[in-house]
Parts: sequence; C-alpha cells; structure tokens
Amino acid sequence: MASVLAGLLSFAAFLPGCSVGKQENPSFPLTVKQAKADLLWMREHPVTLQRPVVVLGGWGDVMGLPPAYLAEQLRQAVGDDRIISIGFGMCTTFDACRRRVLKRVGAAYPSDDVSQTQEVDVVGFSMGGIVARYAASTIGDDGADHRLHMARLYTISTPHRGASMSKVVAPGSLARDMRPGSKFLERLDREQASQAYPILPYVRLSDTIVGANNTPSS
Repeated sequence: MASVLAGLLSFAAFLPGCSVGKQENPSFPLTVKQAKADLLWMREHPVTLQRPVVVLGGWGDVMGLPPAYLAEQLRQAVGDDRIISIGFGMCTTFDACRRRVLKRVGAAYPSDDVSQTQEVDVVGFSMGGIVARYAASTIGDDGADHRLHMARLYTISTPHRGASMSKVVAPGSLARDMRPGSKFLERLDREQASQAYPILPYVRLSDTIVGANNTPSS
C-alpha cells in the first residue's frame, strides 16, 4: 500500500483540499513520469490486499470525485476490488462525516461486532485523514457504541496540526475545527494516545492551504 501511495501522491496536486506545490522534496524525489511507470508495473504485478481499503475525500469535495479517482487507481494498481471511496458533500460537521463513514463501511463490509466495523485500511486525503481519526475514536456523538476499526491510516496533505488557511478564512464548522489549536483537534490528539493504529502521513511542499509543517501526526 505504501508503495502505491508513493506513486499516487504525484497526482494529488489535481485534487481539491490542498494546494499545489512545485518545490522539489529532497526526501521524496519522485516525478510524475516515474510515478506512472511504478503504477504500470504494479498493475502488471497485482497483489491481494490484507484487508479492505477505504478512501476518504477532503474538504470542499462536493461530488466525491477525487476519492473515487484515487480508489480506482488503487484498484488498478493492486488488482483487488475491495476498495471503496467516500466523499463528504453536504456534510457540515465532523459528526456528520463520521456517521457517513460508519454507514458506508458497514454497508460495504458487514461486521459481526456491533461496536465496530470490519477492520480496514484507510487512505485519507486532506480532511479525510481527520475524519478517519474521528471515526475511529471514542469521542464522537455516539461515543464508543460504534467505531471505525482501522488497522492503518495513510494520509495525504492532512492537517493533523490544523490548516494554515483556516486561520484566515474558516467558512463553516469543519473549517473552524481544523484551525491550528482548535478544541476539536486537541481532543482528537488526546484520544490518539490510546489508539493502536499507525498513521503514515504524506506531504506536499509549498502547500499554502494546509501547510507542510501541519501534516505530521505528532
């Protein structure tokens, strides 16, 4: 999964939720041409996923097209159809986003455990990474009654430490909750200490919306 995401990261500039950066990252010297070659190689050497994968979209994604695109690229790269995408159009709060994730995952991958979903890996683009953490937490509006069972979380330009632009413009509850130092993010960070799943964050340099320094999870 990590190698697939390394290739897909080169295409993330075309998706809403974070800005486009042209600065070369010395720790991630991957070109679009190289990424396309890697994806082609992966398609010719498919693997079976260890568990289903859920791709979560970002803020401002009304139609759900970016996560659908990423999900399709993953299906082609790994040769496994157990991948779904979820966008957050019409969701105005993180509680609403959480409920959508739990409903969609439960419908796609039914679980015998009433307290949590079937175990999945999650790819969160921008705000989607925050939604994933919240859906897996015990601090949602439904508490610990039902949670996302997440084995691993991969994030792409996710504002784990808040989004830089939200300090200037924050239209709506979601944007306000993603301000650096918000009470929501502070609660999520306190909850994170009790979570067992690892977070693997990917970043784009020169990201003026989120801010490259805001994407590490700790």
